[in-house]
Amino acid sequence: MRSADLLVDALGRVQEAVHGAVEGLSEEELAARIDADANSIAWLVWHLTRIQDDHIAGVFDTEQVWTAGGWKARFGLPFSARATGYGHSSSQVAAVRAPAELLLGYYDAVHTRSLDHLATLTNTDLDRVVDEAWDPPVTLGVRLVSVIAEDNQHAGQAAYVRGVVERRAGA
Repeated sequence: MRSADLLVDALGRVQEAVHGAVEGLSEEELAARIDADANSIAWLVWHLTRIQDDHIAGVFDTEQVWTAGGWKARFGLPFSARATGYGHSSSQVAAVRAPAELLLGYYDAVHTRSLDHLATLTNTDLDRVVDEAWDPPVTLGVRLVSVIAEDNQHAGQAAYVRGVVERRAGA
C-alpha cells in the first residue's frame, strides 16, 4: 500500500463524517448555535472545507476550488476570497449561512480535487518541504496529515452540534 492510499482513506472518512453532520438538515438547523458565540454546523463545515481547499491548493500550486469553481460567488459571504475562517469573530461565524446542498457541493468538489492530487503522489513526494516557516520545516506528508486532523476535529464538532440541535427539536 502506498502512503497516499492511507491519506485517501482518511479523507474518505472525513467525507463520511461531513455528510453525516449535514445531510437532512435545514438551513436554519445548519446555522443554529448552541450558545451565542459557538460555531454552527454551517460555519464548521465551510471552515474545514476552506482549510482543506487552501492547504491542498497551496502545496500543489493550483487555484483554490473556492474561486476556480465559482463557490465564493455561490455562497455570497461577506469575506475576502482568501478567508478561511481562521480567527473569525462571533458575528463572522453567524454570517455563514448556507443550505446543505451548497455546503456539501463545495465540500465534495474540494474532496474530489484533493483525491486527484493525491493520486499523483509517490511516497518520496511526501518528504518534499512545503513550508520553511516552521522549525523543523513542514513536509507535504505532515501538511496533509495536519489537514486531515483539522478536518476530523471540525467534522466531529459539527456532529456534536447536530446532536444538540436534534435533541432541542425533539428528534
